[in-house]
Amino acid sequence: MKYYSLYPKGTVAGWLRTIVLVTSCVTAIFSTSTTAAKWDNKMTPAEVEATLDAKFTAGKYSPKGADTCLMCHGKNNQVMALFDGAHGSLDNSRSPMAGLQCEACHGPMGQHNRGGKEPVITFGSQSSLSTEKQNSVCLSCHQGELAMNWDGGHHQNAEIACADCHQIHAAKDAVLDKQTEINVCSQCHTREKADLHKRSSHPLKWGQMTCSDCHNPHGSMNPSDLTQISINESCYECHADKRGPMLWEHAPVTENCVSCHNPHGSVNDNMLTARAPQLCQQCHAGTHSGQPLFGQGGNNAMTGGRSCLNCHSQVHGSNHPSGKLLQR
Repeated sequence: MKYYSLYPKGTVAGWLRTIVLVTSCVTAIFSTSTTAAKWDNKMTPAEVEATLDAKFTAGKYSPKGADTCLMCHGKNNQVMALFDGAHGSLDNSRSPMAGLQCEACHGPMGQHNRGGKEPVITFGSQSSLSTEKQNSVCLSCHQGELAMNWDGGHHQNAEIACADCHQIHAAKDAVLDKQTEINVCSQCHTREKADLHKRSSHPLKWGQMTCSDCHNPHGSMNPSDLTQISINESCYECHADKRGPMLWEHAPVTENCVSCHNPHGSVNDNMLTARAPQLCQQCHAGTHSGQPLFGQGGNNAMTGGRSCLNCHSQVHGSNHPSGKLLQR
């Protein structure tokens, strides 16, 4: 299986390598391309890949680059929107337009412009190529620190294509804008979207936070693709007052914040997974067992106000010399 690594071909070494490949393989390539099926929706994915692999091996690029492509595609507004974004910039030496232009992402043209006889690389849900081969085009350039853990990550294992989240032919990529990032992520993460609209949640829906403030969508060595090494370390980025160290620690707090909180939102105050005293009694089952909690005893310190927190107000830990019960 051949992967499409396009960026190196824009260098002098890449062009020299292409010339060598053309002279050594041109006879074999043309003998197979004449029998290949015409490019239409009836071509099987295997035939598409075989044709693309042959064109890459032969280096069948257009001498006029984007000018040839725009003769047919120049009236398409979505195509022309590329020039409003970073990938269509002619002033940036790292942009595809500064090198192989359209063919830097869509592969060698070959005979594509002659009656559509040969396919080019296409992206998105309508593409016949696997997500792995689509992504290999993007990863041939985007191999920076943020994408170093893509292989083996949650999105890669779920066969998510780069084009499923990113818009290349656009002035602004929606997933890179704080105001619209959540709309892109929530198209798949519907449960988290529902949680964000509950009465207690982080302010993502107002654009004051984004999903990528906590998660790295391109993969991470940490749980849940977190940007920090643990859930608690992620929470401490904003909630530094809960970090400690505390003289008297509360074990669930130091272990995992989500033992008590749902970070995406909850119907309970402070994004708690359950209301007190039920939340506390999941661990402290025998505490105050002689006190009536509901009904017969009427209102008391366990059912009124803040329930357990009426007395044990420092549930995240206490530094008071007499605070081992987290009361002050």
